[in-house]
Amino acid sequence: MAYNPIMHLLKGLNGKLNSGMLSGLQGQQNAQNVAFLRELQREIRKEQVMYDPLLHLKYVVFDIETTGFHPDKGDVILSIGAVKMEGRTIKEKETFYSLVYHNEDLSEEVSALTGIVKEDLLAAPNLSTVLMQFFEFTQDAILVAHHANHEKTFLHHTSWKLFRTPFKHRILDTSFLYKIADPELALVRLEDLCTHHNIPVINRHHALGDSILTAKLWNIYLEKIKERGIHTMTDMYEALSRIR
Repeated sequence: MAYNPIMHLLKGLNGKLNSGMLSGLQGQQNAQNVAFLRELQREIRKEQVMYDPLLHLKYVVFDIETTGFHPDKGDVILSIGAVKMEGRTIKEKETFYSLVYHNEDLSEEVSALTGIVKEDLLAAPNLSTVLMQFFEFTQDAILVAHHANHEKTFLHHTSWKLFRTPFKHRILDTSFLYKIADPELALVRLEDLCTHHNIPVINRHHALGDSILTAKLWNIYLEKIKERGIHTMTDMYEALSRIR
């Protein structure tokens, strides 16, 4: 999908940008951002991906670190990390990582868990810039996260708050695969699942570190569900519907 020229993307924008879309951003740059997101959403809506082999799809496995669990109550994103995959191949040289500007004190618990301190964030780019960089990195790849509701909640909230456009990326949860492949496995935490599968737990609670751990777990479970006859996303959702 081409991002340039900008005018091509602007032609694809349905309706006129209203003043709400401009909140917190500078006019022309914001118009380009929203145009890019709208064009990206068109690519993401293509449903052929439901029938393509899971082992042929492009993924971006990602993680966010935040101040808490409730963006509607003021919790914010502190960092985003991601790594690309193609099928089961983890492209560890194709990664994304950024801290996000935040000028308020962090709780001792958050700093102890993530290793992030306030001083780290004061020189970081603002959230709108980091999100646009992240979206440009992901393009139309399918997003994957470990217990993705946390990531999904924050991305829905911030995409609407900053750009007044809904978050349209498809996000797959690691639990989709291990519920199918290991239904009796009573493990939930990323580190426990990694240990179970002999994946060394390195850089836990760092957004990029967790992304790489999650990618390695996703890699293992793609093979496991293939052995159970699950080859496409349609197969995956049908199998999940029988479990739930």
